[in-house]
Amino acid sequence: MTALAENLERVEAAIQEACRRAGRPRAEVELMAVSKTHPAAAIIEAAGLGLTLFGENRVQEFGGKAAEVEALRRPRANGSADSAVIGSARVHLIGHLQSNKAQRAVELFDGIDSLDSVRLAERLNEAAGRLGKRLPVLIEVKLSPEESKAGLVPDSAEAAELLELLPSLEHLDTRGVMTIAPLGVPEEETRACFRSLHKWRERWAAAYPKLGLDVLSMGMSGDFSLAIEEGATRIRVGTALFGARPALATAQAGSAGAA
Repeated sequence: MTALAENLERVEAAIQEACRRAGRPRAEVELMAVSKTHPAAAIIEAAGLGLTLFGENRVQEFGGKAAEVEALRRPRANGSADSAVIGSARVHLIGHLQSNKAQRAVELFDGIDSLDSVRLAERLNEAAGRLGKRLPVLIEVKLSPEESKAGLVPDSAEAAELLELLPSLEHLDTRGVMTIAPLGVPEEETRACFRSLHKWRERWAAAYPKLGLDVLSMGMSGDFSLAIEEGATRIRVGTALFGARPALATAQAGSAGAA
């Protein structure tokens, strides 16, 4: 058994245990494998183990891997033995996206999980329209005082404007919300962050019924069990699956998206 296979077994056991404690079925929680800074070979191996959703942090970095993993994302017509893997993988951008890179991001990714401004929403909608696709997006919400964290402040004018605008952007498919909890804080503070996102999601779902806000993306390698207990429907796990990232790559990637 490879290291990745062993890690996946441990992560899966932890997910199941957290679901048991929370009284939730395992099927309610989607595992995103965060492959940022890891090579395409890691994505291919993970897909072979049954993982189908991957998170990447930077447009340029994934651009260098995309060709190698393309077969995992596009069905083959020859009915090959690995048909369960071929065509089933999706890769989402989870890191901060500058609006001037929207076109390339829409070309590369199956979803954008870090929508954090009206300007970016408009750019993504235009880019998706040019490509004739409907792009799944998550709204990134900033619930941590850390300056390094991206996202919309939930009670800001920008957040309200975005929520009002999104139903009219026909090439965007708003699926839910995501956040990153503060690092190195007591458990109760982490839980409070997750509870806050859950409450904002419920409030926005009631206020904006035309939006689909089913996805609650929160929890990373160090806190995904807490996130599941607080209602997460998607967790983003990187180092617990793929191992520690190279120090240089970690520094370049910053704190965005997942760990």
